[in-house]
Amino acid sequence: MNNPLVLGIESSCDETAVALVRADRTIVAQRIASQDDAHRPFGGVVPELAARAHADRLAPMIAEVLTEAGVGLADVDAIAGTAGPGLIGGVMVGLVTAKALAYAAGKPLIAVNHLEGHALSPRLADATLNFPYLLLLVSGGHCQLLGVTGVGQYRRLATTIDDAVGEAFDKSAKLLGLGFPGGPALERAARTGNAARFALPRPLVGSDDPHFSFAGLKSAVLRARNGITDASPQDIADLAASFQQAATDCLVDRTARAIAAFPQASALVVAGGVAANLAIRSALAALAGAHGLKFAAPPLWLCTDNAAMIAWAGIERFQAGDVDDLHAPARPRWPLDPSAEAARGAGVKA
Repeated sequence: MNNPLVLGIESSCDETAVALVRADRTIVAQRIASQDDAHRPFGGVVPELAARAHADRLAPMIAEVLTEAGVGLADVDAIAGTAGPGLIGGVMVGLVTAKALAYAAGKPLIAVNHLEGHALSPRLADATLNFPYLLLLVSGGHCQLLGVTGVGQYRRLATTIDDAVGEAFDKSAKLLGLGFPGGPALERAARTGNAARFALPRPLVGSDDPHFSFAGLKSAVLRARNGITDASPQDIADLAASFQQAATDCLVDRTARAIAAFPQASALVVAGGVAANLAIRSALAALAGAHGLKFAAPPLWLCTDNAAMIAWAGIERFQAGDVDDLHAPARPRWPLDPSAEAARGAGVKA
């Protein structure tokens, strides 16, 4: 099978997504439905609302993708569905749908780790990206550095001991009244801000501890905001810029430490929702250049949750002969490196 076609389904959080992808990296058809409007009044994702939206949207989106591609399930070589980690209700909706399709069509099922979808997504965008590489995986729920030596081969070098960087972005945006989704809103505000105005902390920068910490930075934003009476738009922009610069400095410092700990890497790769932040991408690209490493990041649309990355991870595993049976479980937590020791502090985000 020279160019298998895989149907991918993603439903781990608040994007419902379906995609058909070929092994030659052709995205044949895809759909992504955002739930931002439904969750905006609550300032964050409501799991029950998200799961119901996935259940309502998946079947018609699958039909649309197949119709656009001009294929039926009989023409698909495997079905890949996110099996975790994520909001368990949404994960179950997508995985049960993938199982039903696989069973009905007699096709192999591939239960994909959502984090592996992000981890391998740069290889969908860049055919020249080879193993091994150092991966900075940054999203609303995760902040990790991993040595990637192959499909399914991950060694965790660092993780967050409290908040993930994406969570810190979202919560800081909420503190500043910037709206939902918070990360992109804060990045927009920071573009017109003075990043040097507020002296915010850089937790663990320069430390021998390999991990990340963002809770103290988030708290410092709250204190700074509370110290401003009748804050102007420029005050908010300056605080947003100061936060973004502090977070970027933390990511760069910790990643530089990991480069030294994983010298076999031929590239520095960043993936996950926060990888769409242009200031962070630019700083990491400069870091990679300073260490003589190739820098790779997916295009912006491929950073956020999508089904193309799930289909691609399914292709990588399918070609390696790694498929699952219909008993594959839905998992709220699923570390890429299950052998890694729990980090001090939060640990569960490892």
